[in-house]
Amino acid sequence: MNATLNNNSAETARLETADHARNYVSPEVNIYETKEGYVLEAELPGVSKEGLDISVETNTLTLTGRRAKNELKAAALYCESTPADYRRVFELDPAIDAAKISAKLEQGILTVHLPKAEQVKPRKVVVND
Repeated sequence: MNATLNNNSAETARLETADHARNYVSPEVNIYETKEGYVLEAELPGVSKEGLDISVETNTLTLTGRRAKNELKAAALYCESTPADYRRVFELDPAIDAAKISAKLEQGILTVHLPKAEQVKPRKVVVND
């Protein structure tokens, strides 16, 4: 994973210990770097917009997703999915403009756009005559 956007496993462990009554699954993510910033994609099947919480505090990005309750009124005969919710914590590079972070959730895929601050973006210097 890129040194600019680190998985903060110590913070994740602390949060999971603090909320030990709840089981969390670490969602799988992909992180891409563009000229404008970073794009983080997280797989959150079963999570609706209302069940999603994204927070940024002191260069720490926390994703928490709560799965919708199973509406079936039947006993499960066989289950491969875990009934746990999702949580993942990342340490952000100070070069990321936290005020401009945006996100969208479509069909279980969360896409978070993490733009670089203007002062760290590459720019072309014009030479005057």
